Amino acid sequence: MPDINLLERSVPVAPLRLAVLDSIKPFGEKVNDHIVNMRKEGVLPLTVPGNVDIPDSYFVSVSCPRFGTGEAKGTIKESVRGCDLYIMTDITNYSLTYTVNGYLNHMSPDDHFQDLKRIIACATGQARRINVIMPFLYESRQHKRTQRESLDCASALQELIDMGVSNIITFDAHDPRVQNAIPLSGFDSFSPSYQFVKALLKNVDDIKVDSDHLMIISPDEGAMQRAVYLAGIMKVDMGMFYKRRDYSVIVNGKNPIISHEFLGSDLTGKDVVVVDDMISSGGSMFDVAKQLKARNARRIIIMTTFGLFTDGLDKFDEFYSKGLFDKIICTNLTYLPPELKEREYFIEADMSKYTAYIIDTLNHNIPISSVLTPDEKIHALLDKYNNR
Repeated sequence: MPDINLLERSVPVAPLRLAVLDSIKPFGEKVNDHIVNMRKEGVLPLTVPGNVDIPDSYFVSVSCPRFGTGEAKGTIKESVRGCDLYIMTDITNYSLTYTVNGYLNHMSPDDHFQDLKRIIACATGQARRINVIMPFLYESRQHKRTQRESLDCASALQELIDMGVSNIITFDAHDPRVQNAIPLSGFDSFSPSYQFVKALLKNVDDIKVDSDHLMIISPDEGAMQRAVYLAGIMKVDMGMFYKRRDYSVIVNGKNPIISHEFLGSDLTGKDVVVVDDMISSGGSMFDVAKQLKARNARRIIIMTTFGLFTDGLDKFDEFYSKGLFDKIICTNLTYLPPELKEREYFIEADMSKYTAYIIDTLNHNIPISSVLTPDEKIHALLDKYNNR
């Protein structure tokens, strides 16, 4: 929740406009509706002085049509001169297609990133400020160099800044230290902690939030910070796995995992929440679930910001039917296949209102800390739940 008092005393940097690419349009529409409704209801202040009419939409029409060769161009179909422009894209949306010499081609993250740059190029020199909202940070898993290899995420961030982008907004960056590649520019990585806790308490209403009945689990050392934060704010114990890998072999671009080793207290009879930034194929998560069940965990609830499901849902259905996990909570920040939403184990954590708050706070150029750290909201939510 933004600081309403600060919002009321400030004015926007410039008129707000949203350039929502096709890859994230349904989510962008929800964000737009939240901003419009909150401003019309007086929850958020009006636009810049002298322009008190609140529009029904902050959308600006954009498109990236393609030629028969697969090449494309970006187009902004109305003026954005002097606007505070927010360009939204989902680089993981594989459902979109285009034709190359008559062959159907699914859009890759590289295709989406190129389209993003095309829209930026249309607005550079026109918009007052250009901001990019990229929930899944492009190439975020290629964030460090361990041998002679490219640093794709750092290169991409520098490229966006060189094109005139002022702020880059992402969620649960795989390694937030990648912002060191652009130390003089705006970069914020937000966490869906409040939305996770809200979805958990709403959909698993018999869960007991105390150290005798619940434990937060980090599936690897990379997710430690997220698990420590949730365990601390929920006042429960935390455990973790660390991955033993075979560094002499590379399979599908990564070193295969030999085993998971657990560090933590007794799990017998406890509900466990496994928290991570993404589920890709699900292989490592399945191994963690097996080991948790072997340690007599009661229920296993998986929380992940990005549900990518790169190998489909068959394995998840199989493991659910075997009782190896009970629920999967994912945000709607990235594309989710329609069939996933039909699964009884799936819970969606809606991030659209939170994103609307982020945009409005940045549009008013006030400190983002009130939105970045939702500690008070989580405490209030837990108090309400425990005092039912």
